[in-house]
Amino acid sequence: MSDSLDFALAHPVVAILRGLEPTQAPAIGDALFHAGIRVMEVPLNSPDAFRSIRLLYTRFDGRALVGAGTVLTVAQVHQVADAGGTLIVSPNLDPDVVGATRARSLLSLPGVCTPTEAFQALRAGAHILKLFPGEVVGPHGAVAMRSVLPVSARLFAVGGVSAQNIPAWRAAGVDGIGVGSTIFRPCFGADEVHRAACDVLSAWQRS
Repeated sequence: MSDSLDFALAHPVVAILRGLEPTQAPAIGDALFHAGIRVMEVPLNSPDAFRSIRLLYTRFDGRALVGAGTVLTVAQVHQVADAGGTLIVSPNLDPDVVGATRARSLLSLPGVCTPTEAFQALRAGAHILKLFPGEVVGPHGAVAMRSVLPVSARLFAVGGVSAQNIPAWRAAGVDGIGVGSTIFRPCFGADEVHRAACDVLSAWQRS
């Protein structure tokens, strides 16, 4: 698990592929990989999400971290693991989901919006805190959150993150970001995804 955590922290821009179809997965995965993205999340409310996870996992064979978002149940954790996913992202904090994630040696990123939830998530064993929804918390909220959390706590901002506001998020001290519709929508072609991913990754690296 430490390897996956280190990998995620070394590649802190997560592409959120909500709505990805399995038929799109190879080309979109390649576009992201060639842009420099190494962490890919397929939300489970996407069509046949477990198949897309399996396709991406097989395609990159340890060269990228692939997993699921919108994971709400323990059963889904096991399904993601069985599909080859190593990343479990949730919009909420469910200690049972965090516990199952750790039991399967996967990387746990539960959603938190308040200090109370953040401390509960750390106590449950979360590896990274998903600060969500980012539009609500905002960089100022992240600064306040960071001021009371342990120095070792890791924060990824998710929700409304774009190339334009990445500098503010980085100044707030987040360790990474998750980016969805800015990088991928089901109507985007591979070239469009590649350009958008390059823009976001460049904004992160410059900030």
